[in-house]
Order: sequence, then C-alpha cells, then structure tokens
Amino acid sequence: MNRFFIKTFTLLVLAFTLSSCEEEKNTINTPSPAVIAYVGGYRGEVDASRISPEKITHINYAFVNLIDGRATLTNEKTDTINFRTLNALKKDNPDLKILISIGGWTWSGLFSDAVLTEEGRKLFASTSADIVGKYDLDGVDIDWEYPGFGGLEGNIFRPEDKQNFTLMFKSLRESLDSLSGVTGKKYLLTTAVGGFEKFVEHTEMDKCEPYLDFVNLMTYDYYPEGVARHHTNMYPSQHYECNYSGLYAVESFLRAGVPAEKLVIGISFGSRAFKVKDDALKGLGDSVIAQTRAGGGFTRIKDSLENRKGYVKYWDSTARAPYLFHEENKVFVTYDDEQSVTEKCIYTLENGLGGVMFWEYMSDPKEYLLDAINKAYGRNTTSKE
Repeated sequence: MNRFFIKTFTLLVLAFTLSSCEEEKNTINTPSPAVIAYVGGYRGEVDASRISPEKITHINYAFVNLIDGRATLTNEKTDTINFRTLNALKKDNPDLKILISIGGWTWSGLFSDAVLTEEGRKLFASTSADIVGKYDLDGVDIDWEYPGFGGLEGNIFRPEDKQNFTLMFKSLRESLDSLSGVTGKKYLLTTAVGGFEKFVEHTEMDKCEPYLDFVNLMTYDYYPEGVARHHTNMYPSQHYECNYSGLYAVESFLRAGVPAEKLVIGISFGSRAFKVKDDALKGLGDSVIAQTRAGGGFTRIKDSLENRKGYVKYWDSTARAPYLFHEENKVFVTYDDEQSVTEKCIYTLENGLGGVMFWEYMSDPKEYLLDAINKAYGRNTTSKE
C-alpha cells in the first residue's frame, strides 16, 4: 500500500470521525423540551397506572404544605405511598424526575412569614430538602401564590416578599446542594409563577433565575373581570381588550431577565365555564353573570361536549384558542384543545423555551392533550384512547 493511499485513507477516516463527533456534540447540546406534569396528591392515593411516564419528563407532586415554617407532609400516609408509586415509574422512564411542589393556591398563606428572616429561610429550605432526601426524590418546586400581593383571601403578604422571594431560592439552592454533597445527585429547583405582569412587578426574577432550573408560567386561570374571555390563550384576542396571554407572560419574564431556555409555558387540562348575559350570541366578550360547574376536564369536553348537548365549538383565530357556547343556557366554556396545545409547543420550539407544563394530569385521563404535546415535539407514543 503506497504512502499516498495511506495518507488519503487516514484523512478520510479523520474527517468522518470529526463529523460524527460534531453530530454527537450537536445532539448532546440540544436538550429535548421539558414536559412537566403536575400530579395532585391532595386527593389521596395516586393511581400511578393512569400515568404514562414515557410521555413526560418531570412530575411535580402537588402539594406539600408549609406549617410553622417547615415544609410538611399534611397527608403523610398517602404522600409516602404516592412517592413510592411515582418513583416506580422510573422503571419505564429512568430519566423521569419527581419534585415536590410546595404551596399552591390553598397552601400559600404562610410563605411570607416563613421566609421573613434568614433563620426562617434556612428552616424552610432544610425541611424541604429533608423530604427530597428521605423519599429519594429529585427536587423542589415552589408555587407561592403570590409574593407581595397575596392570592387566596387571608394570605399573608408584605413588601419585603420581593427580596425574600429571592433569598428563599438562595437558601433552597444551598440546602439542595448540601444534600447533593451527601448523595452525589444533582437536585432541581423550579417555581410556578403567575403568568402576568403583576407577578413580575412584585419579584426580582433576574436575581431569582440563577438559582432556578425552570420557571413554570401559569398561563391559565385568567379569570374574567365581568367579561367572558379565554382562560389559557397563547395570544391576545381581538374580541376583548386584555393583556393576559401566554405571549404577554413570556415577554414580561424575558424583560425581567429570565433566559428563554428556563421559561416553560403552562397548559390547562381543565376548563372554566361562565353564565353570560341573556342576549349573548357566542359568549366570548360578553358580560359574565356567574361562574358555573359546566365543562370539566378535557377528556369529558372532547368526548361529551364538543358540538354535543347544545354546545357549539368555536375557534378564535387571533387568540389561537377554542371555546364552547351553549346558546340556550348561555354558558361559555374556555379551555385548551389539541390545536391550541400544539400551537403552544410550536411556540416553545421556535423561541427556544424550556418546554411546557400542565395542570393537572388526571383532568385528561385519555391523554388526548398529552399525546398532542408529544406529537408536536416529535415523540412517538401510544394513545390511551
């Protein structure tokens, strides 16, 4: 074999090797979008057989309470059972991460007191990390609704919440890192935040984000102020004047200093329904009389209500969101469907966001929306339908 041939062959092999390494490098540096599922343990034991671990990347277990400044398992008997059954899902998806979500709408009343002092923050952080370590979980999600301006009537809040919200994450990060020193495992720290400008105004998100892996935008539950409107729209609607939308939330948090790759868009697996005025023709943009219990989770809506039982389905092309209207009963129902969910996923891909999250898993037991998410992200899954 002459030297020229050997040299040419060697260069070809080297070029192929470098090309393969570059492809592998590009693949490694392009993480798949997160699909974060909030799973409610507040009802009691979770039927983990209804969860498809291959379709999600994270489970945020909702909720852990805050009592006397400590992260506390209020329903310890069922919570501990749930931790075991959820951890067992890792047999089918070893990469699945399970976090405790602390607070929520009902249990956010004492955050302000708990993190008011450095001593209090350390106590809260250490007891949070203790739960994670004891039950071999993967991190902490904070759902404080809301620092600086309350939420549920009776919640304690104060101006100092703005700085203490940041310092809380610092303490949590330190406690989780200390736990990592013992176990050798990297722990996640995330937060669910209000998907509106007021939340940004009452926090220091640019100072919080270095401690956080994800910022989960609750781009849903946009309640009407006397007007029937979408509760989980990605874009503004031309049918009413309102700044609430997923787009507006993303832009607000980007301006506040949160990197795009940490922002996660919220999807609602449930609905909101409202009785509107008697002369309403389609509901959207009409005056609201009262909230009703019509609607429910998406499986029920798709299987029983869409263009059935007097409900007509409409599509708002500007908001990229669906809604139902029952003309006889004057009931307006707002929700996410497969198309609106797909639009949200596409937005995350096109704008380099971290992915999507949804509330709450059991509201769509046939996994219609979860399958739409996975399809949009190019993941092959088997439907439960």
